[in-house]
Amino acid sequence: MPGKLHSNHPSSRSMSKTLIITLSLFVFSLVIILFNLSSSTRPSSGPYPSSSSRPETSFVASLEHFLIHKAPKISVSVRDDTVQAESEDDGRKFDEAVFEREKRWLDEDPNYPLSFPIKVYVYEMPKKFTYDLLWLFHNTYKETSNLTSNGSPVHRLIEQHSIDYWLWADLMAPESERHLKSVVRVHHQQDAEFFYVPFFTTISFFLLEKQQCKALYREALKWVTDQPAWKRSEGRDHIFPIHHPWSFKSVRKFVKKAIWLLPDMDSTGNWYKPGQVSLEKDVILPYVSNVDLCDAKCLSEYSSKRTTLLFFRGRLKRNAGGKIRANLGAELSNVKDVVIEEGTAGEGGKLAAQNGMRRSLFCLCPAGDTPSSARLFDAIVSGCIPVIVSDELEFPFEGMLDYSKIAVFVSSSDAIQPGWLVNHLRSLTPSRIKDLQRNLAQYARHFIYSSPAQPLGPEDLTWRMIAGKLVNVKLHTRRSNRVVEGSRSICRCDCWRPNTTSPNPLNHVLG
Repeated sequence: MPGKLHSNHPSSRSMSKTLIITLSLFVFSLVIILFNLSSSTRPSSGPYPSSSSRPETSFVASLEHFLIHKAPKISVSVRDDTVQAESEDDGRKFDEAVFEREKRWLDEDPNYPLSFPIKVYVYEMPKKFTYDLLWLFHNTYKETSNLTSNGSPVHRLIEQHSIDYWLWADLMAPESERHLKSVVRVHHQQDAEFFYVPFFTTISFFLLEKQQCKALYREALKWVTDQPAWKRSEGRDHIFPIHHPWSFKSVRKFVKKAIWLLPDMDSTGNWYKPGQVSLEKDVILPYVSNVDLCDAKCLSEYSSKRTTLLFFRGRLKRNAGGKIRANLGAELSNVKDVVIEEGTAGEGGKLAAQNGMRRSLFCLCPAGDTPSSARLFDAIVSGCIPVIVSDELEFPFEGMLDYSKIAVFVSSSDAIQPGWLVNHLRSLTPSRIKDLQRNLAQYARHFIYSSPAQPLGPEDLTWRMIAGKLVNVKLHTRRSNRVVEGSRSICRCDCWRPNTTSPNPLNHVLG
């Protein structure tokens, strides 16, 4: 039979096997190709979905992209209802609108006023306060060779304090491009819980002539204080980015009830006057780091290269609390396994600092002209354990982050004792050092500004900190509207004297 003959034919069976094998190999290859294609489009297990969507962390690169590609689109997008108040009646009408909104939220939202996201209104200020200043930096930073009085390049200082740009750029982006769930931008003032003032105080301070800068400060002050929302709260729910301690200085006393975004508190009184700043109302934000992030691969590569015990590069002569630097420099010079270098924040200085930090186990972080400096955050993103010698330093996001898990704290009095600091660092056990390094690797993400802003990045933690102030802001706003001015006073924390070992003057009363 033909069928029987066909099935028993040796060559036919061989051809069938060959065909089956060929088809199997083809199907297997097709599966591999499809898997690779799908893998290339799926988010990876790393911190970012793919290289093409990796956030931009360079201020200069992000600013250029924003001005050229995003700003033109923003100018034709939905408009906010920013207006200048013309009478006190505008303030009363606004207060009534806010009352109706809050009454509705109280009835409908069981978590109000603690629910996320917080609602932020961004003022649509004239371009001379916003875009014109950004373009001024963009068009001049390559030619900016002038230095401040302490020898730091001006454009590098602007980058260090560019938190005003990173926060604003994220708020201005379309919701479809934003990743943060802690904050949402609203376009009607009566829907807002906070008001963001997008005035670039640091750029104006460094790049405008002194009198021109002061005039612009006065204009910005009048513009904001004319807004109905300001009149209602006296600015308590308004957010000012005043991150450089010299910026906005001539008009600060008129906005002291607002929320300030600061690098530290500086209780010495050299930069902020008593009563202007407090942890109750203000938020401490990290500097923008001068060095690149040492990611997981980088940390692994440099793990065996950290042969320097303690590293410092910077200016040893500083003012105020920073005078301890000279003492530390004298104490630590020529000590084995310790590197103390004089240097500035220029491009060559950045590379030298980055290489030094990545090759060191510990990084010395003493006070500067103020209790803080960008060096702390450079050390964190470099995987170098910070050794903090700054007795009055306040930390960013300390309500959420525990710095004792990533840093070594040393009092100023101990640090300058002969041999004490190096002996203390050498006494730390290998397991303690490993714990600090492991926590540093996990914490670094909280100090990297980026566009788009990332969950748990500094922009995200900023809004989480501000959200915690909402109830207190409402309390003082409503209280101020009913209490006769000057009739009552509240003793706040800053009424009390600092901690002291002297006898308590109330002992006889308490006894």
